[in-house]
Amino acid sequence: MVAADWPGVDAAWSREIDVASTSAADVPGTVRRWHLLDNAAQLSRRGLTPAGTLLCVHGNPTWSYLWRSLLAAGSDPAHPWRVVAVDQLDMGFSERTGAFRRLADRINDLGDLTDALGLAGPVVTVGHDWGGVISLGWALAHPQLLAGVVLTNTAVHQPSDSGIPPALRLALHPAVHGWGTTTSDAFLRVTHSLAHPPLPAAFRKAYMAPYRGARRRAGVGNFVADIPVDASHPSFPALSGVAEGLRGLKVPALMLWGPRDPIFSDRYLKDLITRLPHATVHRFEGAGHLVAEDRDIATPVFEWLAGPGRDSGPAVQEIQAEADGVPPLWGPLTELAAGTAGGDTAVAEMAADGSVARWLSWQELEGNVTAVAAGLSEAGVRRGSRVSLMVPPGVDLTVVLYACLRLGAVVVVADAGLGTRGLSRAVKGATPDFLIGIDKALAAASVLGWSGRRISVQDLSAARRRLLGVETSLVALARRGAGLSPEPPSAGPDPDADAAVLFTSGSTGPAKGVLYTHRQLAAMRDTVAETFGIRSGARLVAAFAPFALLGPALGAVSVTPAMDVTLPRTLTAHALADAAAAINATVVFASPAALRNVIATRDGMSEDRHQALGRVELLLSAGAPVPEALLTRVQRLLPRASLHTPYGMTEALPVTDISLEQIRTAEADAAAGTVPGAGNGVCVGRPVHGARAAVIPLAADGTAPGNEPVTEPGVTGEILVSAPHVKEAYDRLWLTQRESVRTAGWHRTGDVGHFDAAGRLWVEGRLAHIVTAPGAVVTPVGTEQAIERLDSVGQAAVVGVGPPGTQAVVAVVETVPPARKAGPAAPQLAGRVRGAALEAGVNISAVLAVPAQPTDIRHNAKIDRTRLARWASRVLAGGRPGKP
Repeated sequence: MVAADWPGVDAAWSREIDVASTSAADVPGTVRRWHLLDNAAQLSRRGLTPAGTLLCVHGNPTWSYLWRSLLAAGSDPAHPWRVVAVDQLDMGFSERTGAFRRLADRINDLGDLTDALGLAGPVVTVGHDWGGVISLGWALAHPQLLAGVVLTNTAVHQPSDSGIPPALRLALHPAVHGWGTTTSDAFLRVTHSLAHPPLPAAFRKAYMAPYRGARRRAGVGNFVADIPVDASHPSFPALSGVAEGLRGLKVPALMLWGPRDPIFSDRYLKDLITRLPHATVHRFEGAGHLVAEDRDIATPVFEWLAGPGRDSGPAVQEIQAEADGVPPLWGPLTELAAGTAGGDTAVAEMAADGSVARWLSWQELEGNVTAVAAGLSEAGVRRGSRVSLMVPPGVDLTVVLYACLRLGAVVVVADAGLGTRGLSRAVKGATPDFLIGIDKALAAASVLGWSGRRISVQDLSAARRRLLGVETSLVALARRGAGLSPEPPSAGPDPDADAAVLFTSGSTGPAKGVLYTHRQLAAMRDTVAETFGIRSGARLVAAFAPFALLGPALGAVSVTPAMDVTLPRTLTAHALADAAAAINATVVFASPAALRNVIATRDGMSEDRHQALGRVELLLSAGAPVPEALLTRVQRLLPRASLHTPYGMTEALPVTDISLEQIRTAEADAAAGTVPGAGNGVCVGRPVHGARAAVIPLAADGTAPGNEPVTEPGVTGEILVSAPHVKEAYDRLWLTQRESVRTAGWHRTGDVGHFDAAGRLWVEGRLAHIVTAPGAVVTPVGTEQAIERLDSVGQAAVVGVGPPGTQAVVAVVETVPPARKAGPAAPQLAGRVRGAALEAGVNISAVLAVPAQPTDIRHNAKIDRTRLARWASRVLAGGRPGKP
């Protein structure tokens, strides 16, 4: 045993201690030899007084080496903490006892050790794998010392309706157990292979060091054998005691999780959250079972120890929303149903042939919402239940969404536009209690293992229900709920209770769940109403998913056109006109990609369809920048409409607004140079009703490190937003949320832009897409716009290739007509692109051409610059171009 051979471990930390055992596994009077990594002596030599002790407990088959990053961080004079990382008996470099130690024994063993150490409070336990259970058992037994608990991938309860993870089931099989865990080192090697990215060879060697030879692996096999698979197992009472004891544990808790874990999946995280609902949670997307190896956990642990991250957040109180001055989102729906307009159309959806496929009056909508809410309540949906809605926009989704909100359930909305992989990642992360979906979504849930009790939209055959694991249907619940004749709820949910988890598009990384309260959703409704003058009686064509459900909340009649809302480019001019004609529409919501296809398919429309579009008074387009040229063509199709392009994001929509006329004025100001700061980006106008915007100036390295918001013209920085309708938090992403609000009172958007002297905001791109060239920071949008003015270029993207600070600026252009294959652009085109960019003040190092730009799935409009940068790097390094 040579500590110097363990990378990342200070030899001074390694120590041994003799401990008198009181465990039932040992003969009275037995003394056991423990090995630990402990930085107490190091702190003392440095004259540092620790703020407390982290008691770190490894699982199987790791050892105290797992916690070396915490030991190093705890030895830092900036935040000294004593860190005691134990090797459990029969594990690591502690004594091989020859006794079979059960869970209760191991909890008792840990108590013997801390008594021998004379450990005083405050103590924060840290646990992983089965070390998590043991650390929690110690925590429950030592409330006088306990100050908090930290958990990484672990579990304290096995649901009765599901089996243990397949990997553990295999390890427990009689034909595998002895050989896999003890005779050979297979169990260790499989565990080490779960690291993402793979462990370096030196780290793997260190993890293997205590387990050379079958005799030293007996504890590994015994640990596996002690997994309580059911109530008959000897360790089941001890596990149950820990699980139930957690419900009364009130100390701060932090959970750091690797969702890519085949053993302790998100369902175990969800169980822990139900037992410790005040816990701070962060899921490291892409990390797995060995999360302490996959990610830096020391930084968040010590940030949490230092301050506000330990807060549990506001308490949820069940009071009437009206009592707090926040009318419920469904208020206008209820009022219209009870008034003279009750028999008028409220919501409709179109068929492919241009006819109305379904519609409900306000009275029918209110009745259906009430009935479905009653049925869902009887099925077990409660306040705080998470309900994933996998239903296309239209009548069914409108009904079930408002039914869930009325019950106080939390709706989870992650659309199919994320793609199968992204959608699955989002649903698994949200861990819904119920999943309501169409047949296709339910089939995906079965194949991909999504959590939640399943409810179909329509009635299914008995065979189909069994195949998909479906309990009932919305139709059946509505029938049952109508028969119950429930009274309307006397009290709505608390305005500050969770209402919805809406997922971002994932255009700059994995989609993030954005948590909204009822108050914030109501504020979004009010902001839209005040900014755009949408009042009760408006008639809305909802061709943009984020706004497809706002109709009833605004008191507006709404219709869903015949299209796949998750693929905006499927909207045709004919379908838009048919939807507008069906309700005599005054307002249209549509994304830029949808508008492009509307323009492309406008030929051959009848006069009736033209007249229907001619009655539209307001068009809103959001989701990506909308070029003035596109809006000009749309204006010809909707001659009476005022065209607006609000800027926002899933976290806050809308933030600013600008009309077509205002866009033309801004671009004229930029061309003339008469307004300081005008130009170099997309002008998105001024903040909407109730919102504020500012920027944090960029540093020379392309970051925005400061915290002082500014609005001076011409200062480029990260855009900040403050408004009543800004999100509550990122769901189970504490570190992401912490970063997004580190400027007090503001949400940091990750977008980059500046103000002009007229107070208008110009967006220059994403912080993640900034190019840091030698001596220059290049934001992409202004240069891209200059290139896109060339008649031979469609969409352009500017990306950086090479190390930060010395990046080459590369332009990737979509040619008109489309290039036959991707690769270096023709010399003539490359010269014109370089010239256009130079006029915008940017030197282009290379020009590549593609037949079509890769875009995000949801909007079909946001160019995937990260993907393009990787492709460009490969091409410029001499690789085969292929498809970007």
